[in-house]
Amino acid sequence: MNAPRIARIHRVTSETDITLALGLDGHGRAELDSGIGFFDHMLAALAKHGGLDLDLRCNGDLHIDGHHTVEDIGIALGQAFRDAIGDKRGITRFGHALVPLDEALCEAVVDISGRPYLAWSIEFPRERIGEMDTELFEEFFRAFAMSAHVTLHLACKTGRNAHHIAESCFKAFARALRMAVAHDPRAAGAIPSTKGVL
Repeated sequence: MNAPRIARIHRVTSETDITLALGLDGHGRAELDSGIGFFDHMLAALAKHGGLDLDLRCNGDLHIDGHHTVEDIGIALGQAFRDAIGDKRGITRFGHALVPLDEALCEAVVDISGRPYLAWSIEFPRERIGEMDTELFEEFFRAFAMSAHVTLHLACKTGRNAHHIAESCFKAFARALRMAVAHDPRAAGAIPSTKGVL
């Protein structure tokens, strides 16, 4: 029986106050209050399709705009992920998913490598979805990848509707992450690297 992989983060700056709890081996349960409705919708999809339990509360400077809130949540989530994944023994390490939503099709590839990198190939046909600036999605995923120390490639293969593209992206990321963090029964608890460390 593997120990539960859970982490809690409380991150406070002059711009945001974030309390976050993350369980990698969850049931897709999410309690979310980022202050940005559409972002909560995307994080709920991430939890549900990633098999994550995610509790998040953020008080951010939304009177300025959503940038600090979205980026700092990405940082906090990445920190929690890095804490929860531990030394990475026995994990699958790599994950890949291609997820459609109507006309939109997005791809996510994850390597829990210890090397932070984001490759972003997604464009949105409009600047806002609800009260969220679409350019902030890239900021969220970059902040997550840098803090989690993962390599992450995200690409949109096709799509016209901004909501569909965003949701397809988050669901693809969720499924790829779920695959990558899964325990590999053939790994026998070893580090999945020829270097012996990730």
